[in-house]
Amino acid sequence: MSELQRQIQLAKYYRNLRFLVVDDFENFRLSIRQMIRAFGVESIEVAGNGEDAVARCEHEEFDIILCDYNLGPGKSGQQVLEELRHNKILKHTGIFILITAETSKDMVMGALEYLPDGYITKPITKAVLQKRLDAMIEQREVLKPVNEAIDAENLPKAIELINKEVRYETKYITWCMRKLASLYFQMGENERAAKIYRDVLSTRDIGWARLGLSKVQVALGDYEGAIKGLQGLLAGNPNLIEAYDTLAEAQLKHGKARDAQKTLAKAVDISPHAILRQQKLAEVCSKNKDVEGAADAFCQSVKLGHNSVHESSENYLSLGRCLSDLAEGDTSDNGKKQAKEAVHILGRASKKFKDDVNVQASALLIEARVHKGQGDDKKSQAALDKAQETMDVSSASAETTLEFAKTLYSMGDETEAEKVLSDLAERHSDDKGVMNNIEELLDEPVSLQKRVKARKLNKSGITAFEEGDLDEAIRVFDEALQVTPKHPALNLNTVQVMLKQIRQQGGNPQLKAKCEQCLDNVKHIPAQHRQYKRFQSLQTKVKALS
Repeated sequence: MSELQRQIQLAKYYRNLRFLVVDDFENFRLSIRQMIRAFGVESIEVAGNGEDAVARCEHEEFDIILCDYNLGPGKSGQQVLEELRHNKILKHTGIFILITAETSKDMVMGALEYLPDGYITKPITKAVLQKRLDAMIEQREVLKPVNEAIDAENLPKAIELINKEVRYETKYITWCMRKLASLYFQMGENERAAKIYRDVLSTRDIGWARLGLSKVQVALGDYEGAIKGLQGLLAGNPNLIEAYDTLAEAQLKHGKARDAQKTLAKAVDISPHAILRQQKLAEVCSKNKDVEGAADAFCQSVKLGHNSVHESSENYLSLGRCLSDLAEGDTSDNGKKQAKEAVHILGRASKKFKDDVNVQASALLIEARVHKGQGDDKKSQAALDKAQETMDVSSASAETTLEFAKTLYSMGDETEAEKVLSDLAERHSDDKGVMNNIEELLDEPVSLQKRVKARKLNKSGITAFEEGDLDEAIRVFDEALQVTPKHPALNLNTVQVMLKQIRQQGGNPQLKAKCEQCLDNVKHIPAQHRQYKRFQSLQTKVKALS
Protein backbone atom coordinates (compact mmCIF):
# COMPACT_ATOMS: atom_id res chain seq x y z
CA MET A 1 0.00 0.00 0.00
CA SER A 2 1.36 3.40 -0.99
CA GLU A 3 1.53 6.26 1.52
CA LEU A 4 -1.32 8.04 -0.31
CA GLN A 5 -3.51 4.92 -0.10
CA ARG A 6 -2.63 4.60 3.57
CA GLN A 7 -3.70 8.20 4.28
CA ILE A 8 -6.97 7.71 2.41
CA GLN A 9 -7.68 4.56 4.44
CA LEU A 10 -6.82 6.34 7.71
CA ALA A 11 -9.16 9.20 6.82
CA LYS A 12 -11.99 6.67 6.45
CA TYR A 13 -11.13 5.15 9.84
CA TYR A 14 -11.05 8.55 11.58
CA ARG A 15 -14.40 9.54 10.09
CA ASN A 16 -16.15 6.53 11.65
CA LEU A 17 -14.56 6.68 15.11
CA ARG A 18 -16.17 8.09 18.26
CA PHE A 19 -13.77 10.03 20.54
CA LEU A 20 -14.06 11.10 24.18
CA VAL A 21 -11.69 13.81 25.43
CA VAL A 22 -11.34 14.04 29.21
CA ASP A 23 -9.61 17.01 30.87
CA ASP A 24 -10.52 19.45 33.64
CA PHE A 25 -9.26 22.47 31.64
CA GLU A 26 -11.65 23.64 28.95
CA ASN A 27 -8.88 25.21 26.84
CA PHE A 28 -7.04 21.89 26.66
CA ARG A 29 -10.24 20.05 25.73
CA LEU A 30 -10.82 22.56 22.92
CA SER A 31 -7.22 22.27 21.73
CA ILE A 32 -7.33 18.47 21.52
CA ARG A 33 -10.76 18.62 19.94
CA GLN A 34 -9.47 20.91 17.19
CA MET A 35 -6.48 18.64 16.54
CA ILE A 36 -8.49 15.46 16.10
CA ARG A 37 -11.19 17.31 14.14
CA ALA A 38 -8.41 18.15 11.67
CA PHE A 39 -7.70 14.39 11.34
CA GLY A 40 -11.24 13.93 9.99
CA VAL A 41 -12.99 12.87 13.20
CA GLU A 42 -16.68 13.83 13.19
CA SER A 43 -17.92 12.45 16.55
CA ILE A 44 -16.15 14.06 19.52
CA GLU A 45 -17.53 14.21 23.07
CA VAL A 46 -15.87 15.81 26.09
CA ALA A 47 -15.88 15.33 29.88
CA GLY A 48 -14.52 17.75 32.47
CA ASN A 49 -13.85 15.26 35.30
CA GLY A 50 -13.34 11.59 36.01
CA GLU A 51 -16.81 10.90 37.36
CA ASP A 52 -18.43 12.37 34.23
CA ALA A 53 -16.07 10.36 32.02
CA VAL A 54 -17.01 7.06 33.70
CA ALA A 55 -20.72 7.93 33.60
CA ARG A 56 -20.55 8.72 29.87
CA CYS A 57 -18.71 5.47 29.15
CA GLU A 58 -21.36 3.53 31.05
CA HIS A 59 -24.09 4.84 28.73
CA GLU A 60 -22.21 5.43 25.47
CA GLU A 61 -19.60 3.49 23.55
CA PHE A 62 -16.41 5.26 22.52
CA ASP A 63 -13.73 3.92 20.22
CA ILE A 64 -10.94 6.14 21.54
CA ILE A 65 -10.59 7.90 24.91
CA LEU A 66 -7.98 10.62 25.40
CA CYS A 67 -7.79 11.22 29.16
CA ASP A 68 -5.59 13.53 31.21
CA TYR A 69 -3.95 12.07 34.34
CA ASN A 70 -4.70 15.04 36.61
CA LEU A 71 -8.41 15.83 36.55
CA GLY A 72 -8.66 18.06 39.63
CA PRO A 73 -10.83 17.01 42.60
CA GLY A 74 -12.31 13.53 42.21
CA LYS A 75 -11.07 10.62 40.14
CA SER A 76 -7.69 10.81 38.43
CA GLY A 77 -7.13 9.56 34.90
CA GLN A 78 -5.55 6.45 36.37
CA GLN A 79 -8.67 5.79 38.44
CA VAL A 80 -10.89 6.32 35.39
CA LEU A 81 -8.93 3.66 33.50
CA GLU A 82 -8.90 1.42 36.58
CA GLU A 83 -12.70 1.57 36.90
CA LEU A 84 -13.38 1.11 33.19
CA ARG A 85 -11.17 -1.99 33.14
CA HIS A 86 -12.47 -3.40 36.44
CA ASN A 87 -16.13 -3.08 35.41
CA LYS A 88 -15.37 -4.29 31.85
CA ILE A 89 -16.78 -1.08 30.38
CA LEU A 90 -13.71 -0.50 28.23
CA LYS A 91 -13.76 -3.07 25.46
CA HIS A 92 -10.72 -4.74 23.96
CA THR A 93 -11.60 -3.00 20.69
CA GLY A 94 -11.36 0.39 22.43
CA ILE A 95 -8.26 2.54 22.81
CA PHE A 96 -7.46 4.42 26.03
CA ILE A 97 -4.65 6.98 25.88
CA LEU A 98 -3.43 8.63 29.06
CA ILE A 99 -2.12 12.18 28.71
CA THR A 100 -0.05 13.73 31.46
CA ALA A 101 2.46 16.37 32.42
CA GLU A 102 3.56 14.08 35.28
CA THR A 103 7.12 12.83 34.92
CA SER A 104 7.82 11.44 38.42
CA LYS A 105 8.62 7.73 38.33
CA ASP A 106 5.98 6.65 40.86
CA MET A 107 3.21 8.49 38.99
CA VAL A 108 4.28 7.08 35.63
CA MET A 109 4.64 3.53 36.98
CA GLY A 110 1.24 3.73 38.67
CA ALA A 111 -0.44 4.94 35.48
CA LEU A 112 1.18 2.27 33.32
CA GLU A 113 0.13 -0.52 35.71
CA TYR A 114 -3.42 -0.36 34.38
CA LEU A 115 -2.15 -0.85 30.82
CA PRO A 116 -3.33 2.17 28.85
CA ASP A 117 -3.01 1.61 25.11
CA GLY A 118 -0.91 4.75 24.90
CA TYR A 119 0.84 7.25 27.14
CA ILE A 120 1.58 10.77 25.86
CA THR A 121 3.34 13.50 27.82
CA LYS A 122 2.48 17.18 27.57
CA PRO A 123 2.96 19.45 25.77
CA ILE A 124 1.27 17.72 22.82
CA THR A 125 1.78 18.73 19.22
CA LYS A 126 -0.60 17.87 16.40
CA ALA A 127 2.13 15.91 14.61
CA VAL A 128 2.98 13.77 17.65
CA LEU A 129 -0.67 13.05 18.40
CA GLN A 130 -1.45 12.08 14.81
CA LYS A 131 1.57 9.80 14.53
CA ARG A 132 0.60 7.95 17.70
CA LEU A 133 -3.07 7.74 16.78
CA ASP A 134 -2.38 6.59 13.22
CA ALA A 135 -0.31 3.64 14.46
CA MET A 136 -2.82 2.59 17.13
CA ILE A 137 -5.83 2.93 14.82
CA GLU A 138 -4.18 0.87 12.08
CA GLN A 139 -3.43 -1.89 14.58
CA ARG A 140 -6.95 -1.64 15.98
CA GLU A 141 -8.53 -2.15 12.57
CA VAL A 142 -6.32 -5.11 11.62
CA LEU A 143 -6.87 -6.90 14.94
CA LYS A 144 -10.49 -5.80 15.45
CA PRO A 145 -12.01 -9.27 14.71
CA VAL A 146 -9.74 -10.83 17.34
CA ASN A 147 -10.64 -8.27 19.99
CA GLU A 148 -14.35 -8.52 19.15
CA ALA A 149 -14.16 -12.26 19.82
CA ILE A 150 -12.41 -11.59 23.15
CA ASP A 151 -15.07 -9.03 24.08
CA ALA A 152 -17.70 -11.67 23.30
CA GLU A 153 -15.72 -14.08 25.55
CA ASN A 154 -15.36 -16.45 22.61
CA LEU A 155 -11.74 -17.32 23.29
CA PRO A 156 -11.52 -20.31 20.89
CA LYS A 157 -12.68 -18.01 18.07
CA ALA A 158 -10.10 -15.39 19.09
CA ILE A 159 -7.37 -18.05 19.01
CA GLU A 160 -8.48 -19.20 15.55
CA LEU A 161 -8.35 -15.63 14.24
CA ILE A 162 -4.91 -14.98 15.74
CA ASN A 163 -3.53 -18.14 14.16
CA LYS A 164 -4.96 -16.98 10.83
CA GLU A 165 -3.27 -13.58 11.29
CA VAL A 166 0.05 -15.30 12.09
CA ARG A 167 -0.18 -17.37 8.88
CA TYR A 168 -0.54 -14.12 6.94
CA GLU A 169 2.79 -13.03 8.45
CA THR A 170 1.27 -10.00 10.11
CA LYS A 171 3.50 -7.13 11.16
CA TYR A 172 1.78 -7.46 14.56
CA ILE A 173 3.35 -10.87 15.17
CA THR A 174 4.64 -9.95 18.64
CA TRP A 175 1.19 -8.84 19.79
CA CYS A 176 -0.34 -11.98 18.29
CA MET A 177 2.05 -14.41 19.99
CA ARG A 178 1.76 -12.66 23.31
CA LYS A 179 -2.05 -12.61 23.15
CA LEU A 180 -2.22 -16.20 21.90
CA ALA A 181 -0.19 -17.50 24.84
CA SER A 182 -2.27 -15.39 27.23
CA LEU A 183 -5.55 -16.81 25.85
CA TYR A 184 -4.31 -20.40 26.13
CA PHE A 185 -3.31 -19.65 29.73
CA GLN A 186 -6.75 -18.18 30.48
CA MET A 187 -8.35 -21.34 29.13
CA GLY A 188 -6.17 -23.53 31.33
CA GLU A 189 -4.18 -24.94 28.39
CA ASN A 190 -0.90 -24.40 30.19
CA GLU A 191 1.28 -26.64 28.02
CA ARG A 192 0.25 -24.81 24.84
CA ALA A 193 0.92 -21.46 26.49
CA ALA A 194 4.31 -22.69 27.73
CA LYS A 195 5.27 -23.91 24.23
CA ILE A 196 4.62 -20.45 22.76
CA TYR A 197 6.68 -18.77 25.48
CA ARG A 198 9.55 -21.25 24.99
CA ASP A 199 9.44 -20.85 21.20
CA VAL A 200 9.69 -17.07 21.57
CA LEU A 201 12.54 -17.38 24.08
CA SER A 202 14.43 -19.77 21.80
CA THR A 203 14.97 -16.89 19.38
CA ARG A 204 15.14 -13.93 21.73
CA ASP A 205 15.27 -13.20 25.47
CA ILE A 206 12.06 -11.21 25.98
CA GLY A 207 10.74 -10.19 29.39
CA TRP A 208 7.04 -10.81 28.73
CA ALA A 209 7.76 -14.36 27.54
CA ARG A 210 9.87 -15.16 30.61
CA LEU A 211 7.14 -13.71 32.84
CA GLY A 212 4.44 -15.69 31.01
CA LEU A 213 6.42 -18.92 31.35
CA SER A 214 6.80 -18.27 35.09
CA LYS A 215 3.02 -17.80 35.42
CA VAL A 216 2.54 -21.17 33.76
CA GLN A 217 5.02 -22.73 36.19
CA VAL A 218 3.08 -21.30 39.14
CA ALA A 219 -0.17 -22.69 37.70
CA LEU A 220 1.48 -26.12 37.33
CA GLY A 221 2.83 -26.03 40.89
CA ASP A 222 6.49 -25.64 39.95
CA TYR A 223 7.04 -22.91 42.53
CA GLU A 224 10.80 -23.36 42.85
CA GLY A 225 11.25 -23.11 39.10
CA ALA A 226 9.03 -20.02 38.92
CA ILE A 227 10.83 -18.34 41.81
CA LYS A 228 14.25 -18.98 40.29
CA GLY A 229 13.13 -17.74 36.87
CA LEU A 230 11.45 -14.60 38.22
CA GLN A 231 14.39 -13.67 40.41
CA GLY A 232 16.63 -13.89 37.34
CA LEU A 233 14.15 -11.85 35.30
CA LEU A 234 13.96 -9.11 37.91
CA ALA A 235 17.73 -8.98 38.27
CA GLY A 236 17.87 -7.70 34.70
CA ASN A 237 14.47 -5.93 34.64
CA PRO A 238 13.94 -4.41 38.11
CA ASN A 239 11.04 -2.21 36.93
CA LEU A 240 8.95 -5.09 35.56
CA ILE A 241 6.32 -4.64 38.26
CA GLU A 242 4.04 -7.52 37.28
CA ALA A 243 6.93 -9.93 37.83
CA TYR A 244 7.04 -8.96 41.52
CA ASP A 245 3.36 -9.89 41.88
CA THR A 246 3.89 -13.28 40.27
CA LEU A 247 7.02 -13.88 42.36
CA ALA A 248 5.11 -13.06 45.56
CA GLU A 249 2.32 -15.42 44.50
CA ALA A 250 4.82 -18.23 43.93
CA GLN A 251 6.53 -17.55 47.27
CA LEU A 252 3.22 -17.59 49.15
CA LYS A 253 2.17 -20.87 47.55
CA HIS A 254 5.59 -22.30 48.35
CA GLY A 255 5.15 -21.39 52.03
CA LYS A 256 7.60 -18.49 52.01
CA ALA A 257 5.38 -15.69 53.29
CA ARG A 258 8.30 -13.64 54.65
CA ASP A 259 9.95 -13.63 51.23
CA ALA A 260 6.63 -12.69 49.62
CA GLN A 261 6.36 -9.70 51.96
CA LYS A 262 9.84 -8.49 50.97
CA THR A 263 8.98 -8.93 47.28
CA LEU A 264 5.76 -6.93 47.53
CA ALA A 265 7.51 -4.24 49.58
CA LYS A 266 10.04 -3.79 46.76
CA ALA A 267 7.23 -3.50 44.22
CA VAL A 268 5.43 -0.92 46.37
CA ASP A 269 8.63 1.13 46.63
CA ILE A 270 8.86 1.26 42.83
CA SER A 271 5.15 1.80 42.16
CA PRO A 272 3.36 3.02 45.32
CA HIS A 273 0.04 4.02 43.74
CA ALA A 274 -1.41 0.57 42.97
CA ILE A 275 -4.12 -0.02 45.58
CA LEU A 276 -4.56 -3.76 45.00
CA ARG A 277 -0.86 -4.40 45.62
CA GLN A 278 -0.95 -2.30 48.80
CA GLN A 279 -3.89 -4.40 49.98
CA LYS A 280 -2.03 -7.60 49.17
CA LEU A 281 1.04 -6.37 51.05
CA ALA A 282 -1.15 -5.55 54.04
CA GLU A 283 -2.68 -9.06 53.97
CA VAL A 284 0.74 -10.72 53.78
CA CYS A 285 2.07 -8.53 56.62
CA SER A 286 -0.94 -9.61 58.69
CA LYS A 287 -0.22 -13.25 57.85
CA ASN A 288 3.35 -12.72 59.04
CA LYS A 289 2.11 -11.00 62.24
CA ASP A 290 3.92 -7.81 61.20
CA VAL A 291 1.27 -5.46 62.59
CA GLU A 292 3.27 -2.28 61.97
CA GLY A 293 3.88 -3.25 58.34
CA ALA A 294 0.21 -4.14 57.92
CA ALA A 295 -0.86 -0.82 59.45
CA ASP A 296 1.36 1.11 57.01
CA ALA A 297 0.03 -0.81 54.00
CA PHE A 298 -3.62 -0.55 55.08
CA CYS A 299 -3.09 3.19 55.65
CA GLN A 300 -1.87 3.55 52.05
CA SER A 301 -4.80 1.42 50.84
CA VAL A 302 -7.24 3.77 52.56
CA LYS A 303 -5.57 6.82 50.98
CA LEU A 304 -5.46 5.27 47.51
CA GLY A 305 -9.04 4.07 47.86
CA HIS A 306 -10.38 7.63 47.79
CA ASN A 307 -12.35 7.91 44.51
CA SER A 308 -11.22 4.41 43.50
CA VAL A 309 -13.49 1.57 42.39
CA HIS A 310 -11.42 -0.60 44.75
CA GLU A 311 -12.25 1.39 47.88
CA SER A 312 -13.23 -1.07 50.60
CA SER A 313 -14.65 -0.81 54.10
CA GLU A 314 -12.33 -3.67 55.06
CA ASN A 315 -9.29 -1.45 54.51
CA TYR A 316 -10.63 1.01 57.09
CA LEU A 317 -11.60 -1.71 59.58
CA SER A 318 -8.30 -3.56 59.16
CA LEU A 319 -6.35 -0.36 59.76
CA GLY A 320 -8.43 0.22 62.90
CA ARG A 321 -7.64 -3.33 64.09
CA CYS A 322 -3.91 -2.88 63.51
CA LEU A 323 -3.81 0.43 65.36
CA SER A 324 -5.86 -1.09 68.18
CA ASP A 325 -3.36 -3.95 68.52
CA LEU A 326 -0.40 -1.56 68.47
CA ALA A 327 -1.95 0.77 71.05
CA GLU A 328 -3.16 -1.94 73.43
CA GLY A 329 -1.65 -1.44 76.87
CA ASP A 330 0.52 1.42 75.62
CA THR A 331 -0.43 4.63 77.39
CA SER A 332 2.65 6.51 76.23
CA ASP A 333 2.20 9.49 73.92
CA ASN A 334 2.75 7.18 70.93
CA GLY A 335 0.20 4.66 72.20
CA LYS A 336 -2.37 7.39 72.77
CA LYS A 337 -1.71 8.77 69.29
CA GLN A 338 -2.29 5.34 67.71
CA ALA A 339 -5.48 4.90 69.71
CA LYS A 340 -6.71 8.33 68.59
CA GLU A 341 -5.91 7.48 64.95
CA ALA A 342 -7.81 4.19 65.30
CA VAL A 343 -10.94 5.91 66.62
CA HIS A 344 -10.68 8.51 63.85
CA ILE A 345 -10.36 5.97 61.03
CA LEU A 346 -13.21 3.88 62.45
CA GLY A 347 -15.36 7.01 62.57
CA ARG A 348 -14.55 7.66 58.91
CA ALA A 349 -15.58 4.10 58.08
CA SER A 350 -18.91 4.57 59.84
CA LYS A 351 -19.61 7.78 57.91
CA LYS A 352 -18.48 6.54 54.51
CA PHE A 353 -20.33 3.20 54.75
CA LYS A 354 -23.30 4.43 56.77
CA ASP A 355 -25.79 2.09 55.02
CA ASP A 356 -23.85 -1.07 55.91
CA VAL A 357 -24.98 -2.37 59.31
CA ASN A 358 -22.06 -4.81 59.54
CA VAL A 359 -19.52 -2.02 59.03
CA GLN A 360 -21.27 0.13 61.65
CA ALA A 361 -21.24 -2.69 64.19
CA SER A 362 -17.65 -3.78 63.42
CA ALA A 363 -16.34 -0.22 63.73
CA LEU A 364 -17.95 0.12 67.17
CA LEU A 365 -16.65 -3.27 68.32
CA ILE A 366 -13.07 -2.41 67.31
CA GLU A 367 -13.46 1.00 68.99
CA ALA A 368 -14.51 -0.78 72.19
CA ARG A 369 -11.22 -2.70 72.11
CA VAL A 370 -9.26 0.50 71.48
CA HIS A 371 -10.71 2.13 74.61
CA LYS A 372 -10.23 -1.08 76.61
CA GLY A 373 -6.59 -1.18 75.59
CA GLN A 374 -6.15 2.38 76.84
CA GLY A 375 -7.77 1.53 80.18
CA ASP A 376 -10.98 3.51 79.57
CA ASP A 377 -13.58 0.92 80.63
CA LYS A 378 -16.46 3.40 80.52
CA LYS A 379 -15.95 4.36 76.87
CA SER A 380 -15.23 0.75 76.01
CA GLN A 381 -18.51 -0.49 77.49
CA ALA A 382 -20.44 2.36 75.85
CA ALA A 383 -19.08 1.40 72.42
CA LEU A 384 -19.88 -2.28 73.00
CA ASP A 385 -23.42 -1.46 74.13
CA LYS A 386 -23.97 0.69 71.04
CA ALA A 387 -22.62 -2.08 68.81
CA GLN A 388 -25.02 -4.60 70.35
CA GLU A 389 -27.91 -2.21 69.74
CA THR A 390 -26.80 -1.89 66.11
CA MET A 391 -26.34 -5.58 65.29
CA ASP A 392 -28.44 -8.74 65.37
CA VAL A 393 -26.02 -11.56 66.18
CA SER A 394 -28.26 -14.18 64.58
CA SER A 395 -28.18 -12.43 61.19
CA ALA A 396 -24.84 -10.58 61.33
CA SER A 397 -22.11 -11.58 58.89
CA ALA A 398 -19.54 -14.13 60.00
CA GLU A 399 -16.88 -11.40 60.01
CA THR A 400 -18.94 -9.16 62.31
CA THR A 401 -19.74 -12.07 64.62
CA LEU A 402 -16.04 -12.89 64.90
CA GLU A 403 -15.39 -9.22 65.69
CA PHE A 404 -18.05 -9.43 68.42
CA ALA A 405 -16.46 -12.53 69.97
CA LYS A 406 -13.01 -10.95 69.88
CA THR A 407 -14.32 -7.88 71.68
CA LEU A 408 -16.10 -9.99 74.29
CA TYR A 409 -12.81 -11.75 74.99
CA SER A 410 -11.03 -8.43 75.40
CA MET A 411 -13.73 -7.33 77.85
CA GLY A 412 -13.18 -10.49 79.91
CA ASP A 413 -16.48 -12.21 79.01
CA GLU A 414 -14.98 -15.53 77.88
CA THR A 415 -18.13 -17.59 78.45
CA GLU A 416 -20.27 -15.44 76.15
CA ALA A 417 -17.46 -15.21 73.57
CA GLU A 418 -17.17 -19.00 73.43
CA LYS A 419 -20.96 -19.35 73.08
CA VAL A 420 -20.98 -16.87 70.18
CA LEU A 421 -18.18 -18.79 68.45
CA SER A 422 -19.87 -22.15 69.09
CA ASP A 423 -23.11 -20.92 67.49
CA LEU A 424 -21.15 -19.46 64.58
CA ALA A 425 -19.34 -22.78 64.05
CA GLU A 426 -22.67 -24.59 63.80
CA ARG A 427 -23.96 -22.12 61.20
CA HIS A 428 -20.77 -22.22 59.11
CA SER A 429 -19.44 -25.74 59.66
CA ASP A 430 -18.87 -26.18 55.90
CA ASP A 431 -17.04 -22.87 55.43
CA LYS A 432 -13.33 -23.63 55.80
CA GLY A 433 -12.34 -19.95 55.93
CA VAL A 434 -14.79 -19.11 58.73
CA MET A 435 -13.85 -22.25 60.68
CA ASN A 436 -10.15 -21.34 60.46
CA ASN A 437 -10.91 -17.88 61.84
CA ILE A 438 -12.98 -19.37 64.67
CA GLU A 439 -10.18 -21.75 65.58
CA GLU A 440 -7.59 -18.98 65.52
CA LEU A 441 -9.67 -16.87 67.90
CA LEU A 442 -10.42 -19.81 70.19
CA ASP A 443 -6.72 -20.67 70.25
CA GLU A 444 -5.44 -17.16 70.99
CA PRO A 445 -8.14 -14.80 72.31
CA VAL A 446 -5.53 -12.50 73.84
CA SER A 447 -3.55 -9.39 72.98
CA LEU A 448 -0.92 -9.24 70.24
CA GLN A 449 1.97 -9.10 72.71
CA LYS A 450 0.68 -12.16 74.58
CA ARG A 451 0.14 -14.10 71.35
CA VAL A 452 3.74 -13.47 70.28
CA LYS A 453 5.10 -14.49 73.69
CA ALA A 454 2.97 -17.67 73.82
CA ARG A 455 4.12 -18.75 70.36
CA LYS A 456 7.78 -18.37 71.26
CA LEU A 457 7.30 -20.38 74.45
CA ASN A 458 5.34 -23.07 72.59
CA LYS A 459 8.23 -23.49 70.12
CA SER A 460 10.72 -23.72 72.99
CA GLY A 461 8.57 -26.33 74.73
CA ILE A 462 8.32 -28.47 71.59
CA THR A 463 12.10 -28.28 71.16
CA ALA A 464 12.67 -29.41 74.75
CA PHE A 465 10.20 -32.30 74.28
CA GLU A 466 11.92 -33.44 71.06
CA GLU A 467 15.27 -33.36 72.89
CA GLY A 468 13.83 -35.56 75.64
CA ASP A 469 13.94 -32.90 78.40
CA LEU A 470 10.41 -33.49 79.69
CA ASP A 471 10.78 -31.40 82.85
CA GLU A 472 11.89 -28.37 80.84
CA ALA A 473 9.12 -28.91 78.29
CA ILE A 474 6.46 -28.96 81.03
CA ARG A 475 7.95 -25.87 82.67
CA VAL A 476 7.93 -23.89 79.41
CA PHE A 477 4.40 -25.02 78.47
CA ASP A 478 3.21 -24.01 81.96
CA GLU A 479 4.71 -20.56 81.45
CA ALA A 480 2.98 -20.28 78.07
CA LEU A 481 -0.34 -21.32 79.60
CA GLN A 482 -0.06 -18.47 82.07
CA VAL A 483 -0.27 -16.21 79.00
CA THR A 484 -2.95 -18.11 77.02
CA PRO A 485 -4.62 -20.51 79.46
CA LYS A 486 -7.20 -21.90 77.02
CA HIS A 487 -4.98 -22.38 73.98
CA PRO A 488 -5.95 -25.86 72.67
CA ALA A 489 -2.60 -26.83 71.16
CA LEU A 490 -0.65 -25.65 74.21
CA ASN A 491 -2.88 -27.53 76.64
CA LEU A 492 -2.79 -30.70 74.54
CA ASN A 493 0.98 -30.43 74.10
CA THR A 494 1.27 -30.22 77.88
CA VAL A 495 -0.96 -33.30 78.34
CA GLN A 496 1.10 -35.24 75.79
CA VAL A 497 4.37 -34.46 77.58
CA MET A 498 2.94 -35.31 81.01
CA LEU A 499 1.51 -38.64 79.76
CA LYS A 500 4.99 -39.59 78.53
CA GLN A 501 6.47 -38.62 81.89
CA ILE A 502 3.82 -40.69 83.72
CA ARG A 503 4.68 -43.72 81.56
CA GLN A 504 8.38 -43.28 82.33
CA GLN A 505 8.07 -42.59 86.07
CA GLY A 506 4.95 -44.59 86.94
CA GLY A 507 1.68 -43.34 88.42
CA ASN A 508 1.68 -39.70 89.55
CA PRO A 509 -1.63 -38.31 90.90
CA GLN A 510 -0.42 -34.72 90.63
CA LEU A 511 0.47 -35.06 86.94
CA LYS A 512 -2.84 -36.85 86.28
CA ALA A 513 -4.76 -33.99 87.95
CA LYS A 514 -2.79 -31.50 85.89
CA CYS A 515 -3.68 -33.43 82.71
CA GLU A 516 -7.35 -33.30 83.66
CA GLN A 517 -7.10 -29.54 84.25
CA CYS A 518 -5.51 -28.99 80.82
CA LEU A 519 -8.23 -31.06 79.16
CA ASP A 520 -10.87 -29.06 81.03
CA ASN A 521 -9.30 -25.88 79.59
CA VAL A 522 -9.97 -27.20 76.09
CA LYS A 523 -13.50 -28.59 76.46
CA HIS A 524 -14.97 -25.45 74.86
CA ILE A 525 -13.67 -26.22 71.36
CA PRO A 526 -16.35 -27.33 68.85
CA ALA A 527 -16.31 -30.73 67.13
CA GLN A 528 -15.22 -29.02 63.91
CA HIS A 529 -11.97 -27.72 65.48
CA ARG A 530 -8.78 -29.23 63.99
CA GLN A 531 -7.60 -30.20 67.52
CA TYR A 532 -10.88 -31.88 68.50
CA LYS A 533 -9.91 -35.47 67.55
CA ARG A 534 -6.58 -35.07 69.33
CA PHE A 535 -8.47 -33.76 72.38
CA GLN A 536 -10.73 -36.85 72.37
CA SER A 537 -7.77 -39.22 71.99
CA LEU A 538 -5.80 -37.67 74.87
CA GLN A 539 -8.93 -37.52 77.02
CA THR A 540 -9.37 -41.28 76.56
CA LYS A 541 -5.73 -41.90 77.50
CA VAL A 542 -5.98 -39.79 80.66
CA LYS A 543 -9.18 -41.57 81.75
CA ALA A 544 -7.40 -44.91 81.32
CA LEU A 545 -4.73 -43.95 83.88
CA SER A 546 -5.03 -45.98 87.07
